[in-house]
Amino acid sequence: MKLLVATSRTQGARENDFNDCVEGELIWIAPSCTEGGTSPDSACGCGRSFGGLSSHEGTTTALVADLPGFTYSDYADALRSSLADQDLPPEAADEVAMGLLAFTSGWEVGTVLERRCDWFAERLVPVPPG
Repeated sequence: MKLLVATSRTQGARENDFNDCVEGELIWIAPSCTEGGTSPDSACGCGRSFGGLSSHEGTTTALVADLPGFTYSDYADALRSSLADQDLPPEAADEVAMGLLAFTSGWEVGTVLERRCDWFAERLVPVPPG
């Protein structure tokens, strides 16, 4: 199953990058606040970050990972628990899971993604000449 996980890969490519998640932690595309939804470079950072399902922290880089043996039920349960812990409606877990699975289906495993409000792109970091 292809899912998003936190990664430190490509961190620092943008000056305002951050990664307060646990490496490899399941993450989701959390809703942005008003300021973060209009400016990915806002102080809050929510318009440029993904949210950790366990830590409830953020990261500006997401890795598309294949987690063999991880089932849809496992994923929905993880989302349900995370939403409940954040005082968000746990009954939204199935809808969120389906949306995230549809989102990740369009990306290759191993791709590092960045978020700019509602725009997502592969994080490409040029290799210095050498």
